[in-house]
Amino acid sequence: MLRSLDIRDLLIIDRLELAFQPGLNVLTGETGAGKSILLDSLGFVLGWRGRADLVRAGADQGEVVAVFDLPQGHAARAILDEAGLPAGDELILRRVNSADGRKTAWVNDRRASGEVLRALSDTLVELHGQQDDRGLLNPRGHRVMLDDFAGLGADVAACRAAWRKVAEARRALDAAEAALAAVRDEEDYLRHAVAELDTLDPQPGEEADLDARRRMMQAADRIREDITRAFAALGSDGGAEAMMGDATRWLDGVADKAEGRLAPAIEALGRAQVELGEAQQAVEDTLDALAFNPAELEQVEERLFAIRGLARKHGVQPDDLGGFAEDLRAKLAALDAGEADLDGLRKSVAAAQAGYDTAAAALSARRATAAQALDAAMGAELAPLKMERAVFTTEITPADPGPEGVDNVAFTVATNPGAPSGPLNKIASGGELSRFLLALKVCLTKDAPDLTMIFDEIDRGVGGATADAVGRRLAALAEGGQVLVVTHSPQVAALGAHHWRVAKDVHDGMTLSRVTPVDDAHRVDEIARMLAGDTITDEARAAARALLAG
Repeated sequence: MLRSLDIRDLLIIDRLELAFQPGLNVLTGETGAGKSILLDSLGFVLGWRGRADLVRAGADQGEVVAVFDLPQGHAARAILDEAGLPAGDELILRRVNSADGRKTAWVNDRRASGEVLRALSDTLVELHGQQDDRGLLNPRGHRVMLDDFAGLGADVAACRAAWRKVAEARRALDAAEAALAAVRDEEDYLRHAVAELDTLDPQPGEEADLDARRRMMQAADRIREDITRAFAALGSDGGAEAMMGDATRWLDGVADKAEGRLAPAIEALGRAQVELGEAQQAVEDTLDALAFNPAELEQVEERLFAIRGLARKHGVQPDDLGGFAEDLRAKLAALDAGEADLDGLRKSVAAAQAGYDTAAAALSARRATAAQALDAAMGAELAPLKMERAVFTTEITPADPGPEGVDNVAFTVATNPGAPSGPLNKIASGGELSRFLLALKVCLTKDAPDLTMIFDEIDRGVGGATADAVGRRLAALAEGGQVLVVTHSPQVAALGAHHWRVAKDVHDGMTLSRVTPVDDAHRVDEIARMLAGDTITDEARAAARALLAG
């Protein structure tokens, strides 16, 4: 419930404090007195998009503060929690508009965005203005309204989820088909390249080994002669081994006569002979390695050049040919298994589509039931509004499949029996349209007792008994809740539980709008003014008293 509205320096309001009450609150006043400014101000603090030039002329900034009761379990609490904003027994919204157009908002003294304000607004206020702000006349929104009326949120969510599964399954199938088509385009190349790589079978590090062997074999003829000479110089046939052997024998023969002085020399010669043996073995091994068949060099060169040529052909390093071959084999495997995979994906699409069809059909069935319930509820609402002969119909027609199902929904009316039905704004007259929209508002918000409902001249175009019927429906709607009505109808004003008068006056050359509560002593004159105009007669006062007496 809206408890208070505090406005500072907006349009033609310098300072205004209003304390609203439960029940039916009516605001009256002459045309242009500023009644719509109150709604503009409330819309501003709730984050609604509206006129930009709100700041009163000569002021640095305009400000609006709105205070709402926030009982436990109120839907606004979930929004506050999600936004990380504090929640108490009351909700204080404050928004400032500077003269340069900047807007700043606070929720319970914490900075907040316009998006948060608008989300809170949906849980706090339901407005019907002269331009039907919430789109009751726009068929594009009728399906959502029907779903909200019937509480089909879970069914719509299930339908959306099923639609997403279909889309995801189709995307997977399309991607697989595209990938398979791309692989088919290069199938001949893949099979030839894999066969070529399998035949050669290059191994990691093989290119470097072959290159080293090739260089060694190419140098063998040049170095073999010197290595052979070195081996002979080290050998036992007149070489170092024979000479060291002779030296050792000669020294051993005279060692006992040298008083031990030759022992170090003999020991050193022994060590040298061991080292000499190792050198001989290494040289011999080298000679064995250099002993190759000339055809082997040709074979090594042929394989080395084949590996390098294949690497250049495929644009990879020689050591990466093995991994490259694995990649090509994987593509071929995907190609060979592609049709089987496609069959599985096609089955997934079919299963997802069946799931969507089931969810959409269930949603359509519930919408059909909800349409009948809404039509019956509208019939019950229209009778007290002097439209018992009018027929409201919720038409459901097939639509292209989408996230919210396969239904188009449109609200149509026939104002007289036998007359053709059509869209609300094309069939109903001004007064009829107001009553249709009032009835529709009542039906669509029947399960939202925490909403403050605001009607801006909902009674336009009606008078007499019809205006009285509208007023009585508004009063009944306000029982246990809160309804704010901007009205020019004395019949509606007389039924208000709380009454404010909006008027303009000029002070120091500046036009300002004032809102004052109308107590019981002055309500007769205000309603008489609404009946008679500027000149209030005794007859008008008597008529006003009769209206107030009910």
